[in-house]
Amino acid sequence: MNILITGASSGFGKAMAIQFASMGHAIMITARRADRIQALANKLSEQYGVKVLSKVLDVQDRSAVFQALEHDKFVSELDVLINNAGLALGRDYFEETQLDDWETMLDTNVKGVMYVTRAVLPSLIKRGKGHIINIGSIAGLEVYEKGNGYCASKHALDALSKSMRIDLLRHRIKVTSIHPGAADTEFSLVRFKGDPQKAATVYEGYTPLYAKDIAEVVAYAVGVPEHVCLNSIEMTCTSQANSFYLSKPTVQGKS
Repeated sequence: MNILITGASSGFGKAMAIQFASMGHAIMITARRADRIQALANKLSEQYGVKVLSKVLDVQDRSAVFQALEHDKFVSELDVLINNAGLALGRDYFEETQLDDWETMLDTNVKGVMYVTRAVLPSLIKRGKGHIINIGSIAGLEVYEKGNGYCASKHALDALSKSMRIDLLRHRIKVTSIHPGAADTEFSLVRFKGDPQKAATVYEGYTPLYAKDIAEVVAYAVGVPEHVCLNSIEMTCTSQANSFYLSKPTVQGKS
């Protein structure tokens, strides 16, 4: 299969790139950080002997997205698109949030998915098959305090995924939403704008999800029979029930 993964320089995207390369699939990986994405492409190609293409791409840039993907030969034979590029910025009360954070989250988490999907859709439609996987969040299913902009963006992505599923039904294109809970990646470090102490406290006292967990679930969703579509998957670690209930036995034991 030919698989395109956005935001693949770290976290979920990198783990998915490793997962699919190890399974022998040809992949195209994109990210904003040129050094990281190229290094990953070289490593995976050498380690697994598969085709690995890399593109430096900011999904917020509409013209750049279409220029990079619309007429690409790899994309013309695409089987799976994984819209993974996304981020959270800040954890503030609504009236204290920086407006630029809202803009960046909406531009990346929602409009970026729209741009990339529209750019590759003609190829999927022409082939009469394909699978789009959108990496959402449990923040797209429930709203929590100080999550305003991020929750809004992921709720929008959930609605967008459901709309895609309906609109693309006639083209036999699958759409799957994956909604992870707390996962130990660079996510919190980005959210807290490079503050490692704040980021570390998020995962204290319990075992969170790891990027590899999400990659394995995505691989499973891709691997189900042609007549099966997993529309939505919500996944959390054992210690987390949803956005509001999280058990931290180690922390409780110390208190």
